[in-house]
Amino acid sequence: MKLIFAGTPEFAAQALRAIVAAGHDVALVLTQPDRPAGRGMSLQPSAVKKVALDNGIEVFQPLTLRDAEAQAKIAAIGAEVMVVAAYGLILPQVVLDMPRFGCINIHGSLLPRWRGAAPIQRALLAGDAETGVCIMQMEAGLDTGPVLLRGAFPIEASDTTATLHDRLAELGAKLAVEALGKLPLPAEQQPAEGVTYAHKIEKVEALIDWSKSAAELDRHIRAFNPFPGAQALFGGQTVKLWQATPVAGEGEIGTILAVDRGSVVVACGAGALAVSELQKAGGKRLPVQQFLAGHPLKVGDHFDLPA
Repeated sequence: MKLIFAGTPEFAAQALRAIVAAGHDVALVLTQPDRPAGRGMSLQPSAVKKVALDNGIEVFQPLTLRDAEAQAKIAAIGAEVMVVAAYGLILPQVVLDMPRFGCINIHGSLLPRWRGAAPIQRALLAGDAETGVCIMQMEAGLDTGPVLLRGAFPIEASDTTATLHDRLAELGAKLAVEALGKLPLPAEQQPAEGVTYAHKIEKVEALIDWSKSAAELDRHIRAFNPFPGAQALFGGQTVKLWQATPVAGEGEIGTILAVDRGSVVVACGAGALAVSELQKAGGKRLPVQQFLAGHPLKVGDHFDLPA
């Protein structure tokens, strides 16, 4: 099948690899312009661009798809379908209508739950029991189109955004190839009930509020791993918390109840949190024993409470 692929991060790159491996004719790849990154802040290509270049596929990096020149380039391909995954640009209706089979999107949630930008983090924060991928026929609304294929799996107690991302990317790639092999597929309209929006993650959300329950804070830490990292304040300094387990315990909120080689136990609004991996600003992620060697914490110390 002759197609155009539009995507930017690693989640999308995995799908592009699978589509190329399945033998489809990827005639053009759309991806975001190169962005400054790393210590030197030099321009870096997206994960999708790297895959495209490795496979000799033409890359197009427009700032918008609303101008006539960009639209003419896409139309000239004569693609049967466009596959979109975490692209980052709005596709106007004229572009959605260009391919014979329209545009299909790989979305990392069980629609209509978690439409929008951050479905993985929102599912974790909400304590959802499962997540998955929907292959959706795109329309002008935000993730409102009918679903062509879906796959689901349980969210484990140890899952982080990083681990869920990898499992969802793998499932999304598999379903995208399956969908391409079966087009046209029957379309299942999304129900009006159960719609939720996965708003973009803001860094300010990463700050830990110790008045919440240990179960909520456990999900919080896992949801913000790897970005931007759950943040606690101690003596006015930021400390990132990377790994923790809810445990029994009670005391004044934010107070350290116990310290040993394996964890620092902190009182929460309900229960306590045994923190086992921390990172001071400018430092490395460290297991508790190594962290305590340079940053002694003791029973009775308090983490700062949000203002």
